[in-house]
Amino acid sequence: MNPADMFTQVGSVIASVMFAWAMFKQYCPYSVQEYFDKYSKRAFTFVYPYIQISFNEFTGDRFMRSEAYSAIENYLGSRSSTQAKRLKADVVKNSQSVVLSMDDYEEVRNRQRKLYTNSGSYWRHVVFQHPASFETLAMEAERKQEIVDDLVIFSTAEDFYARIGRAWKRGYLLFGPPGTGKSTMIAAMANLLNYDIYDLELTAVKDNTELRKLLIETTSRSIIVIEDIDCSLDLTGQRKKKKEEEGERDEKDPKPKLPKEEDSKQSQVTLSGILNFVDGLWSACRGERLIVFTTNFVEKLDPALIRKGRMDKHIELSYCSFEAFQVLAKNYLRLDSHHLFARIQELLGETKMTPAEVAEHLMPKTITGDAKVCLESLIGALEKAKEDAILKAEEEAKEKEESARLKAEEEAKEKEKTKAEEEQKLKKKQKKRIHQLQRMQRSK
Repeated sequence: MNPADMFTQVGSVIASVMFAWAMFKQYCPYSVQEYFDKYSKRAFTFVYPYIQISFNEFTGDRFMRSEAYSAIENYLGSRSSTQAKRLKADVVKNSQSVVLSMDDYEEVRNRQRKLYTNSGSYWRHVVFQHPASFETLAMEAERKQEIVDDLVIFSTAEDFYARIGRAWKRGYLLFGPPGTGKSTMIAAMANLLNYDIYDLELTAVKDNTELRKLLIETTSRSIIVIEDIDCSLDLTGQRKKKKEEEGERDEKDPKPKLPKEEDSKQSQVTLSGILNFVDGLWSACRGERLIVFTTNFVEKLDPALIRKGRMDKHIELSYCSFEAFQVLAKNYLRLDSHHLFARIQELLGETKMTPAEVAEHLMPKTITGDAKVCLESLIGALEKAKEDAILKAEEEAKEKEESARLKAEEEAKEKEKTKAEEEQKLKKKQKKRIHQLQRMQRSK
């Protein structure tokens, strides 16, 4: 029998079996089908040497995402099965988690990190592929090493946190002007520790209960981020504002007012809910997590929100220094030195420019990517920024001088007015005294 005939017969047999199975499923009573499935699977186990284990994605009526499911999903990426066919599993930590590893002589790529964002009360994710690292981060080497050491120590300190009785988490506050690299710093943290990122949008959270639900569904080995927290919700001075509003309401109208319709549509997350999210009882439901806040205006935040114990480490990301510029020059232009560096160092010490602005001038300006053109563009921008800063300072000085002059004039006018009023009062007193003396003389 030639191969063509053999494949024809095999195809015919498969088609017949599939047709018979379809007829069986359609016309055979359900009880007979169930009986057949039950005993056929038992018979199949005698010749099938493997065990099949199923993990549900959600537990507790979709209230909490299974950490075991997330760990397996993260580990078994879209291509891992094509690279490793045999895996082995271990149950660790008092049977509370499952760790999958490669069997002997197998290889698999690193797991894909994920970037989550909240949609209502659920998380959605995409693959996180940001290339940022601390090596390419525009920052002084000493400060970078300090942050790296802090992160590495935290990631290996499970026993220490258990011994001192604290939840295994750490808070970071990143603050500074726009364009100083706060988001890039978060990406570098995730890449260093191999953590997932949960980018929490507070305005999309209905209330404190929904916020707590989102917290429960995050996994360990993750970074929970709230960017621009001073702009996300009206959390600045919330307690003071509430007291003032209550005082005004008690004075004007003893009856409490019903909330407006538009207010009910807005997020009802409160400062208290955020504080409990960061370090309340529910914050300890998952281990090994970083909580990161970013802000452009740290002075606007409630002190209770950023105190030590909540935001353990405060990192200021400021304007570009010469050392940070050297990192950018190496990243963008592959330069360790250049005769124009001296001028750039001088200008960076005299003006303020963010790393993002510096990087924009280091982008290739020609097809050949001439480094000199980029450096001259940066020097031109720094010189202009210096001139603008001088003009602004002069204008501010003039405005301050003018304001002081107007204030002095107002004070002088106020003094004259006060003096005139006092003289008028004195004249009235004298006149009154004269009238009194005249009445006394008439009476005599």
